[in-house]
Amino acid sequence: MAPRHPDPADSEPGEATGAALAAHLSARATEFLRALRLHRETGNGASGADGPAKAARALRRSARRVSAGLYTFRGLLDPDWADETRAELAWVSGTLGLEHACAARLDRLLLALHRLSGTTAAPPTVPAPAKAPTTAPPAVPLTIGAARAAALLDRRLTLARARAHSGALEALSSARFHALADRIAVLAGDVPLAPGAAGADLGPYAAAAEDRLSSAVAALPLVTAGHPYNAQALADGLSPDPAPRPQDGPWHQVRLLLRLHRYAREVPCGAAAPAEDPRLRAAGHALNRHRDAAEAAVAAAQAARTARIAPATAYALGVLHADQRHEVEAARFAFQQTWQRRTVPAR
Repeated sequence: MAPRHPDPADSEPGEATGAALAAHLSARATEFLRALRLHRETGNGASGADGPAKAARALRRSARRVSAGLYTFRGLLDPDWADETRAELAWVSGTLGLEHACAARLDRLLLALHRLSGTTAAPPTVPAPAKAPTTAPPAVPLTIGAARAAALLDRRLTLARARAHSGALEALSSARFHALADRIAVLAGDVPLAPGAAGADLGPYAAAAEDRLSSAVAALPLVTAGHPYNAQALADGLSPDPAPRPQDGPWHQVRLLLRLHRYAREVPCGAAAPAEDPRLRAAGHALNRHRDAAEAAVAAAQAARTARIAPATAYALGVLHADQRHEVEAARFAFQQTWQRRTVPAR
């Protein structure tokens, strides 16, 4: 399906307009500034050990929403300003996300190692929602190969996390970030709409975002994904190519387009909490699982290529890599089921 090219002249009375977009972007910019102030306060230990992490997540969340609005509704804004701001927001969001990604990846891999070994694992370093207490199985030590694999992953990813933390601190104190903060402060009070955009209809732009998502999903092998552990994916998993699996890229792209579509649906609601389609949220969760498992598999494969590791360690890492590729396939299957329920009308 070819994407629709929005025409601001197609607006109809009563529909969301560029004025609603300006209000939305101002509200998201205000959230960014509030999260930035919280981050500075928690950096001084004002809100406990997890305060900086929460503030960084809030910064990233608001940055993603501002960036999505600038991308989807670019035709209603100053294009040069929108492109420059989006690039800077992507930089700060990616920089702040690296530390959390390393910690989450390490937790995922260590928990998988213990699960595959039939043992109990230590509590994760990334806080998880509280769950009802369960009876834990008796602790059994890891095999030598699995224990060494866990130690190797811990060293590699802890070092990567420390570097990401230093990089985030350096970025937040840089002149580049201060310039972005000034730009967002201006956005909170004055959105640079294009001439005549205040009365333009947002509907065609939001429809174009949905069309881009539909086209990307149509290109996915959803029929193959109907079988969770398809042979082609297993063959790709045994490939000696050290690069990430070629078939993962289109799924990652769909994840980004789905997020843009979800955020576009929020815009007419302004600062109010939108009524979100739960099937879209479920599809997003499946694609997040896909991304996490694919990146964890890459981390396991990279660790297995460490020079002079013992065969038992390499074997444990190979099993871990295969387990995460199975998780990738399960996530694709979950997305396929969710998407079919969304697109097939009820009888």
